[in-house]
Amino acid sequence: MRTEDVLAAIATGLWRWDNASGIVSLDAEAARLLGLPSEPVRLTEAAVRSRFHPVDWNEIDGVVNLAVAEGTLAEARLRIMDEHGRVLRTVRSRSKPLIEGNDYQLVGTLQEVAEQQPGTAARTPITGDWRRSREAFLLDAGRALAEARSTAEVLRVAASLSMPGFSPDGLAVFGVAGERLTVIGHHGHSEGDEGPFTSMSLDTDYPAAEVARTGRAIYLPTPEEYLRRFPMTWPLAQRFGRRSWAFVPLVVAGRTMGAWMAAFKHPVAFTPDERSVLTTVARMLAQALARAGVAESERELSLGLQRTMMPVLGPGIPGIQVAARYVPTGGGLQVGGDWYDMIRLPGGSSGTGRPGTGRIALVIGDVQGHDVRAAGLMGQLRIALRAYASEGHRPDAVLARASRFLYGITDGDDGDGNGGGPRFATCLYLEVDLETGIVDIARAGHPDPAVRMNDGTVLLRPTAGGLPLGIDPDTDYPTTRLTLEPGETLMICTDGLLETGGHDLDSGWERVRELLESHDGDDLERLADALVEAVHGPGSHHTTGPLADRREDDIAVLLLSRRPAGTVREAPRRTLMTIAQAEPERIAEAREQVRQLLHDWSDEDQLDAAVLMVSEMVTNVLVHTDGDALLVAEVSCGEKTRRLRVEVSDGSDELPHKRHPGEMASSGRGLVLMEMLADAWGVDPRGEGKAIWFELNEPGSEESRG
Repeated sequence: MRTEDVLAAIATGLWRWDNASGIVSLDAEAARLLGLPSEPVRLTEAAVRSRFHPVDWNEIDGVVNLAVAEGTLAEARLRIMDEHGRVLRTVRSRSKPLIEGNDYQLVGTLQEVAEQQPGTAARTPITGDWRRSREAFLLDAGRALAEARSTAEVLRVAASLSMPGFSPDGLAVFGVAGERLTVIGHHGHSEGDEGPFTSMSLDTDYPAAEVARTGRAIYLPTPEEYLRRFPMTWPLAQRFGRRSWAFVPLVVAGRTMGAWMAAFKHPVAFTPDERSVLTTVARMLAQALARAGVAESERELSLGLQRTMMPVLGPGIPGIQVAARYVPTGGGLQVGGDWYDMIRLPGGSSGTGRPGTGRIALVIGDVQGHDVRAAGLMGQLRIALRAYASEGHRPDAVLARASRFLYGITDGDDGDGNGGGPRFATCLYLEVDLETGIVDIARAGHPDPAVRMNDGTVLLRPTAGGLPLGIDPDTDYPTTRLTLEPGETLMICTDGLLETGGHDLDSGWERVRELLESHDGDDLERLADALVEAVHGPGSHHTTGPLADRREDDIAVLLLSRRPAGTVREAPRRTLMTIAQAEPERIAEAREQVRQLLHDWSDEDQLDAAVLMVSEMVTNVLVHTDGDALLVAEVSCGEKTRRLRVEVSDGSDELPHKRHPGEMASSGRGLVLMEMLADAWGVDPRGEGKAIWFELNEPGSEESRG
């Protein structure tokens, strides 16, 4: 009797599926089982697919791919549908893939089986509840593994996976280092249990080693099967008391990077469905481990670049405390164009010329862009600035030379994709005399510095400035001088500290100012951490600024505080600024400086009066003289009093005269206002020029007028 007749007698058909051509050959019985006339036929894959339930077709597709990958049988249950979508019967398919190069032929049988009664089967490919549970598990596992950002996180996720119906109680992830097997991580074992498996040769008679060598999975459903196939290493596994093991390759981009072991204390038959789940999890696990490895390598490279390109501020310099932070947030390698530096300067003290007095330079800057090229330009510019400063040039000359340098190395870029086009950089350069506290500042398009005074008041210090570096090689950078009193803290930063989190420069500055004022000013390291955490930490995502977007930028911040030996005398609260003839718009900055100086003044009317008088005094200088105005405002504290003194000086010898302007007059009210609003005022001739001043006593003090 022919084989075909025997198979037909037991209602079993033969089929051959050629993957290369997409043709499926059926014998007469197989055609009958598929609801076709009972005769041999050759059909397209689409025609055969139309006879299967769509859910089951998707199922068998995964089973076949698994069988091709592992060289095992593809076994599944399939529902046969008629033209009207009704289920005719259920068949069982068992097929063997015959691999031919990159293609294969699937040769197997189709046999009709009885429908299972509810509750009689634990797990079959067409059991809807198990399939839905499996799909939900794989979706959840894929999401969790995709979100893992480090190898440790990937291993924690893998350990927490609860597979539908057959969860392992022991897991291990093996890697390959050269010709040896390594243990990347494990779960369900005690500390030290991995010892015998660490640095095992790939030639060892051990399942994970064989999987790493061949790239094919190994399933061991019973201890007897383990002992039969791997007698040499069975004693290593026997002590854990497991009943079944699956060793699945971890494959990424066609390369086997290791093996994943899932061990069970209960017997597991490793049906095609169970193997499909294990294989899918192994693929996701391999991809997650590869991503985590790349991310960790990038982080290590980023940290190495940062350590190389960012200065080490220690050892400590007597008389000062310095703290700095750099947080790259531009993505990719996490390296950007922001930088800071501290430079020991040669020569004597600023303004005194005495040798032996310490001077340092503080530099902070931001090269346009957040890519590797920006980081490279930053490194070059930082070296150039350090060289110019070490040569002894003044702040204005240092920035002028740096601008020409940056212009020269980027001007040749034509934007064709090789050089990336011209780039510019903002920069703030400060020279600090450690003995006197005198700070000389040159600014190139960068945010102004801020000073936290001894009583907690924080003021932005407006400084004269020029264009960003690299735009115009002939730009001048005027110098601004201020004095940092003992106990005061100077802060310089890049715009990332202010604008990150949906803020603009104004709202971002208010956020930073509140944090600086709430700090005690003693521990600069803690203050630096608090500044970064406030604008870039998790809490900042719930305190976004007024802008719609949340713009991320690199962050660099540098803090310096004078800490002389002995008791720090509380210095008066003071601000100083120059308003040039060519910059009348800075009168608004002068008014804002006075408002910030009096931020806690008890009488709002006095504050408005002070701002009005300052505006009149400065305007008078700019209108009636040919020189610049120098504004000095100071709040001094006695035992029971606080007094504001504001002085505006200029180089003209002509003294102002009190006039009596009419109602429509546009000038002449300055001295009249001071006489009405100030507690005291006056005009003092100087050797060259004069100074006009006024004083206000805070209400409630003994010297205040009634």
